[in-house]
Amino acid sequence: MLEVLTDLIRHQDGYVELRYHEHRSNGFMAQKGRFDHSGSSIHRGVGIRVLEDGCWGFSSTSDLSPLAIEGGIEEARSSARSLSKYRMKKVKGLADAELSTLQYEDPAFGILMELSIEEKINRVIELERALAKEHSQIHTAMVSYSEIFEEKAVVTTDGAACSRKLVRPEIRTMAYFGEGSEQVLAGKAVGVTGDWAALFAHPESHNMIEETAREGLNLLKADHAPAGLKEVILAPSLVGLLCHEAIGHTVEADFVEAGSVAQGKLGQRVGSELVNLYDGGQPEMGNNPAGFLPFDDEGVSCKSSTIIEEGVLKSYLHDRESAAQFGHDAKGNSRAWAYNDEPLIRMTNTWLQPGELEFEGLLEGVEDGLLVLGAGGGQADANGEFMFGSSCAREIRSGKLGKWYREASLSGVAFDVLQSIDGVSKDFRWDLGSGYCGKGQSAKVDAGGPFARCKMMVGGRL
Repeated sequence: MLEVLTDLIRHQDGYVELRYHEHRSNGFMAQKGRFDHSGSSIHRGVGIRVLEDGCWGFSSTSDLSPLAIEGGIEEARSSARSLSKYRMKKVKGLADAELSTLQYEDPAFGILMELSIEEKINRVIELERALAKEHSQIHTAMVSYSEIFEEKAVVTTDGAACSRKLVRPEIRTMAYFGEGSEQVLAGKAVGVTGDWAALFAHPESHNMIEETAREGLNLLKADHAPAGLKEVILAPSLVGLLCHEAIGHTVEADFVEAGSVAQGKLGQRVGSELVNLYDGGQPEMGNNPAGFLPFDDEGVSCKSSTIIEEGVLKSYLHDRESAAQFGHDAKGNSRAWAYNDEPLIRMTNTWLQPGELEFEGLLEGVEDGLLVLGAGGGQADANGEFMFGSSCAREIRSGKLGKWYREASLSGVAFDVLQSIDGVSKDFRWDLGSGYCGKGQSAKVDAGGPFARCKMMVGGRL
């Protein structure tokens, strides 16, 4: 498809962007000793953007013939011209960027494509049966597996001509424990870019059946977490959730322009000196993040952005339009979920850099605090105010881990929490690769970091 798009765009005037995109997805679930669900879908087509008269025009087509794509280009041009008559604010230009000519195919794509549906279903059934047998107090066990095969080609009139094939599998275990009104839910979820070797090499996949059961049994006899302003140690999943939801969205340039809390704060201190925060499609940290990208949907090669360096806000996340507007570099943060979606400024993989402490060093000096585990749902607003859920936590008393708690909620203002960080561990883990980020359209992302010690408000029930 890359050759077809390259031939079509060769004689086009102005800025034209053609993006072929195919999603193939499969999903399976087993619960209560039976295979419960199977679903597959294919979604493919070409998204077309034209920048003309200072306005964007967009069209899309599922007809992959050259004639249909050429018609889509003219439709996008017409749309741009029409908008130009009424829109006061015009696009002044696009930032220069390193445009990709890479043709990338992850070997995992072929490996998982060749693995039969039957083999994948059998693995899900085996895991569900093993979980159900793990303890007598499990009354409902569920295991689900999904995978997305993505093929993409992006060509632009100013030099991008790239393609990629990636696959992103994920697996979840869930188990309900107890009887009557006294029930708890425990589970694990892992998502990566790669094959099953990468999926089951993730630290959260290790002994996930046994760990799901252990967590559930601990929660079944646990009290709710005590409420109040607490000294807490956040696990990598919670660090990732904080980085993504409460900070990452506020530094996306379109949100900044709309008035997020990060507006006007470049060069200002927003965290302690231990806070070094990054985003990038090809991060050097960890292995197989779920948001891995060699280039974005404008054909820009993905590089890492330094968002916060030693507590100081350094940059925002951009597409080429906003990068030109702010005088910054575009580093590959323009993303579209499907061929008929327009690209938006999105995170890829967002992380807090590890520090120098061993985990035990974080515990030292904490007289009455919590180790917060098991990231749940969360939300944050443009002011950086957030509320997150956590399925479980552990007491820290005089520097030692104690009893388990269930259902802790966390709240605060992101930059205030960053200012309070006074300890960061050596550990690092991508731990937000399952599920999707939503911003008008879905996106596969990842986030993570080390264990981090800070202060925030804890509520005892979700």
